[in-house]
Amino acid sequence: MSYYGLCGKFVSQPGKRDQLVTVLLNAARLLQENRDCINYIIGTTDEANDVWVFETWTSKRAHDSSLEPEDIKALVRSAIPLIVGSSNSVEWKVVGGKGL
Repeated sequence: MSYYGLCGKFVSQPGKRDQLVTVLLNAARLLQENRDCINYIIGTTDEANDVWVFETWTSKRAHDSSLEPEDIKALVRSAIPLIVGSSNSVEWKVVGGKGL
């Protein structure tokens, strides 16, 4: 079985990385009940404003549908002012690995 994967880097406003991480961790909590979300992992690096998100879903359609609920839309709206930009976004076909 294959899954839909997505990863990308957000660059936060200077000094706002922790706030962005909090918003993304809240998104992860909201996704706990979503059976189509295999994982939603947030991480940081030594770069002061970088936040990485790694996601695995049962399908791209499941990912896209996950953005429709109003609570998720509200979270996205709250994150936008904290983000300067994004880069390195990659979609891929996840074919297996530990935890899947």
